Amino acid sequence: MSYSETHDIISKLHAILAAVPDAAAEHHLGRPFLTAYQIAIAFAHRHPDDVANLGHPIGGQGSGSRYSLSTYVARLLSGYVKANPNGPIEGAFISNWHLNELTFSYNEQVIRSSLTESAFTLSMFRLKS
Repeated sequence: MSYSETHDIISKLHAILAAVPDAAAEHHLGRPFLTAYQIAIAFAHRHPDDVANLGHPIGGQGSGSRYSLSTYVARLLSGYVKANPNGPIEGAFISNWHLNELTFSYNEQVIRSSLTESAFTLSMFRLKS
């Protein structure tokens, strides 16, 4: 069994997505999406022991790691969505087209997405409305 299975990581990520206020009642676009970075940061705040056991930095430019917590989250959720197309979580991408910079805050540091300067797009997820 993988770490994600033995430690029920998908349920923990689901709880993070569920904590985002549902704007469906207020906005026609429904619930907001969170990038994998945002989910990874919330996961790090809520589950520091899991983050320590995984040994991955949040990610971003200059993190010194090719495999980050944000990448882990994106791959895990992407695989979950693919295996469960009728499940409660949906995924999408933010295009890098005309996107210069995307930054996130984590423990008083600024994390600059490393994907804005590559051919890759940024994955994002939400609970289905």
